[in-house]
Amino acid sequence: MRFDNAQFEASFGTFEQMSKSNLPEIVFAGKSNVGKSSLLNKILNRKALARVSSSPGKTITINFFKLENARLVDLPGYGYAKVSHSEKIRWGKMMESYFNSNRDIRLVVQLLDIRHSPTKDDFQMLDYLTQLGFPFIVALTKSDKLNKTQYKNQLEKLTQELLPFNAQQIIPFSAKSGEGANEIKKAIEKSLN
Repeated sequence: MRFDNAQFEASFGTFEQMSKSNLPEIVFAGKSNVGKSSLLNKILNRKALARVSSSPGKTITINFFKLENARLVDLPGYGYAKVSHSEKIRWGKMMESYFNSNRDIRLVVQLLDIRHSPTKDDFQMLDYLTQLGFPFIVALTKSDKLNKTQYKNQLEKLTQELLPFNAQQIIPFSAKSGEGANEIKKAIEKSLN
């Protein structure tokens, strides 16, 4: 499967604006500033297809990227404290509508920062995915920011913390070194077969 010919397709600020699902969808979820845009750009081998922002909470739309036989769906980051209450409610409704709309969701790539334990919002998302029975993998971002000992310790700790959830794989990832990019692509390809 060719990841490098992905095209930005559309952004939607409300669920009602979204076009019908006519292709399998691979969904990318995670809190603000976890590195979703960087991960997308890395696996698509593009510099700036998904816009990377220095300030968290910038992605407030659901963004669709089209591949030849699937769509990649970039969900807005959750858990950013400086977002207004009404914005959080809008986000929650949009996510719930998206996940409960019988779209052809083949895989969710849930992003967590390898340097930290999952937040309350992360656990809520993992619980939600588990309860709804969506197949998902966990990408542990920013793996290049730890030394070997920290990396080993955090990987063990997070693997334990994620045991109650049914993640198909836990993949350390670095947008800088490319660690984990091929494994994520393989998981995507497998979910589409």
